[in-house]
Amino acid sequence: MRFRHRAVAGFATLLLPLAGLVGLATPAQAATSATATYAKTQDWGSGFEGKWTVKNTGTTTISSWTVAWDFPSGTSVTSAWDADVTSSGTRWTAKNKSWNGTLAPGASVTFGFNGTGSGSPANCKLNGGSCDGGSTEPGDSAPSAPGTPTASGVTDTSVKLTWSAATDDKGVKNYDVLRDGTKVATVTTTSYTDTGLTKGTDYSYSVQARDTADQTGPVSGAVRVRTTGGTTEPPTGDKVKLGYFTEWGVYGRNYHVKNLVTSGSASKITHINYAFGNVKNGQCTVDDTYAAYDKAYTADQSVSGTADTWDQPLRGNFNQLRQLKAKYPHIKVLYSFGGWTYSGGFGQAAQNAAAFAKSCKAVVEDPRWADVFDGIDIDWEYPNACGLTCDTSGPAAFRNLMSALRTEFGPNYLVTAAITADGSSGGKIDAADYGGAAQYLDWYNVMTYDYFGAFDKDGPTAPHSPLTSYPGIPQAGFNSADAIAKLKAKGVPSAKLLLGIGFYGRGWTGVTQSAPGGSATGAAPGTYEAGIEDYKVLKNSCPANGTVAGTAYAHCGSNWWSYDTPATIAGKMTWAKNQGLGGAFFWEFSGDTGNGELVTAIDNGLS
Repeated sequence: MRFRHRAVAGFATLLLPLAGLVGLATPAQAATSATATYAKTQDWGSGFEGKWTVKNTGTTTISSWTVAWDFPSGTSVTSAWDADVTSSGTRWTAKNKSWNGTLAPGASVTFGFNGTGSGSPANCKLNGGSCDGGSTEPGDSAPSAPGTPTASGVTDTSVKLTWSAATDDKGVKNYDVLRDGTKVATVTTTSYTDTGLTKGTDYSYSVQARDTADQTGPVSGAVRVRTTGGTTEPPTGDKVKLGYFTEWGVYGRNYHVKNLVTSGSASKITHINYAFGNVKNGQCTVDDTYAAYDKAYTADQSVSGTADTWDQPLRGNFNQLRQLKAKYPHIKVLYSFGGWTYSGGFGQAAQNAAAFAKSCKAVVEDPRWADVFDGIDIDWEYPNACGLTCDTSGPAAFRNLMSALRTEFGPNYLVTAAITADGSSGGKIDAADYGGAAQYLDWYNVMTYDYFGAFDKDGPTAPHSPLTSYPGIPQAGFNSADAIAKLKAKGVPSAKLLLGIGFYGRGWTGVTQSAPGGSATGAAPGTYEAGIEDYKVLKNSCPANGTVAGTAYAHCGSNWWSYDTPATIAGKMTWAKNQGLGGAFFWEFSGDTGNGELVTAIDNGLS
């Protein structure tokens, strides 16, 4: 394993309040009140993302809606979602989809678009009436919504919040800070530290601007925060939300177990796969013993806030994972063996599956860290097929290995496997008995990414994690939907399949065509490896400017990248739920932003 719309950290939000009463009935009927509000949620220089919210503020149901507005010359919509958007000159019109036109009293719906240019909408009409109900003071508009707060410095009893400023034609005076919908403070700056909180507790924060006339603007988006400490488990739902934590990430990437706490990710996941143990001489073994159980952590680096001592029996990642589980008892940790580099040992392991399973349990249950791990994950790339090397163990080897592991570990341990997502006819899924092995496993991590990339240096450019097929896809069956369908057809229950998400992008250079399918000259530059870059870097260095097959792509200069964003992850999570899948997993934590926005998208999408 290697590792709908653009999200930009610290974006400035331009929110234009366009509220009004709109007549939606005949004169004999009571008019239905409704508002249309526009937000410029993201701006990456070469383009932007806009969002409209239509809300029924009346007492009767709205059966359909149409929002129309003018953009100045040079500003236009390039793609849209959740509405049918058309234009005539500079006039743009958005009509509801068949499934989101009805709005009960108090209900709202949003639709969005990607655009180019710098203009703002004007002359808004909702169902033919005005979108704007007017301000409370003639000639003085209410302020826009501030940016959604970002949380940092989370402790047992406090959290620091920061947000991007609101705008107002007469000036913003201050901001109300709302905790769970109730005002807890009014500040003149764009940050606030909330104290006196309860440890191990979930809170939701938003902010609202006030102008010099004391008019309040729309409330910002909300950020969910869970304070550290406590033993109350957060509600994670019935879906698996699993992330890989890489053993080597503590070095060059400087990513540690504590980052799961400070980013807010620990409260939003259910499982962690610790990657990777090695497979040598047909046996499981710890790979980097220093990172795993010897590296000393200072108090500020440690999950518990206590420094390691030279003579304590367990240090390193394993001890940090132990501390994490003490703070978040709902999290289960699995030790993952293999991966792209270490899969060469599985062929020998399969020759004596029982001995292999026994060696794995001895590692997982080592008395020094037996309380840390709740199961084992096998990442064999690929049984009876070619990965880094080619394996000829036969189609039954994988099933036999899984059977031996279940027998050795018993019913109280989790036993899982990361598997190929090659849905092509005669491809890697067909090379091993994944259907027969499913009975021994709790779930499969289906690696629905790395389909396409600069390992084909000439292209054609294509998204490395397509959810579905699309016209011009370079290889039939290389998409998530085909892989999941093939595994289901082989008898794997839907609930035992997790959809894979990459927290990174794959890219080419020497590309002149923005749309997928262009030629290239090689791999785009990457921080750690050419052709690969973390999402947290790409979201700023090469913002997405298009979507295809449920994932995003970006053309910046001569480079072309594809990767998932919070918006495309939301779409994939909806698809996963509709398919009845057991949840989702991702590779890997350090590719996310410091505030865990991709983990948040998975959590929100599956909750």
